Amino acid sequence: MKRFANLKRLGFFTRLLDEAPPAERYRFAAEQIVRAEKAGLDSAWIAQHHFHEREGGLPSPFTFLGYIAAQTSRIRLGTGIVTLPLENAVRVAEDAAVLDLICNGRFELGVGTGGNPSAFAAFGLDSAQRNEIFARNLEVVRTALVGKPLEGGDTIYPQRPQLDKRIWQATFSVAGGARAGKAGDGLLLSRTQPRTKEAPKATLAEIQNPVIDAYLEALPKGAEPRIMASRSVFVADDHREALRLADIGLRRALPQFLKGGHAKPGETLEEMITAFDTHVGGADEVIASLRTDATLERVTDLVFQVHSVDAPHPHVLRSIDLVAEKVAPALGWTRTAPDVALAG
Repeated sequence: MKRFANLKRLGFFTRLLDEAPPAERYRFAAEQIVRAEKAGLDSAWIAQHHFHEREGGLPSPFTFLGYIAAQTSRIRLGTGIVTLPLENAVRVAEDAAVLDLICNGRFELGVGTGGNPSAFAAFGLDSAQRNEIFARNLEVVRTALVGKPLEGGDTIYPQRPQLDKRIWQATFSVAGGARAGKAGDGLLLSRTQPRTKEAPKATLAEIQNPVIDAYLEALPKGAEPRIMASRSVFVADDHREALRLADIGLRRALPQFLKGGHAKPGETLEEMITAFDTHVGGADEVIASLRTDATLERVTDLVFQVHSVDAPHPHVLRSIDLVAEKVAPALGWTRTAPDVALAG
């Protein structure tokens, strides 16, 4: 029976995409994260997106996580990600420091270069310069967090130097993996990636393992790897019910999927599940599916999301329970006692 020996932590991730008005999206996401904590999960992560509600429903991650911090006590809370080129770097550091204080050191700061090109235009920026802006802003965030003087001589209050050791970088590329490793940061891997014309049938592991290789090679000697893989996972009590909901959700998500640069999948549900890199079914089917993903043999953290199945809220809550009770333990995850917080 294949178990992932490096898997230390299990998390839940949401882009707040429930088929509901904004206030309901936020309420549902909060309930899902509270359920994740009760189920014993180690972390919960939220994404930031500006303008495009079909990509993500939350432009203000620190505000939302402050709301979640007040409803939870143990689960770690992360951004996956803050689109750093679109943010004021000093304000990111200030918000992160305050949030980490009010949640008693439970915050994980995930950052990335991402963002729709039109979002950059709305902020008066050129998306072609995102990598340069990202690098510059990340350096400012680090400088501010550890209490070093910023341009002009000021330092932020409150300072939170320990957060510098809880930065994660998201990337699709080998170069990005090396960048995260060199900095000693955590590595965030996506749930799916577009395939190239040269390798249209490549597995997600074939795309992401070279990124991990570059990350580990660049990691400073003695630094502990932090490698998180996000995966699309939806589990139901009944396999047929899971497939029925997947058929609805994946077909609804197809236009946005194609806009993201992915090739058009076949018409059958099986072909769509494969194209979306989705693990769906009853617990046994999902366990078997995840065991075929070679990337997961190397990660320290597995974070699951229900996108792009995006089943109705009660089914998401049940999926969280089933992942914690049946799926993750079979893969090597050990539940943390409810009253024991992870080290900050």
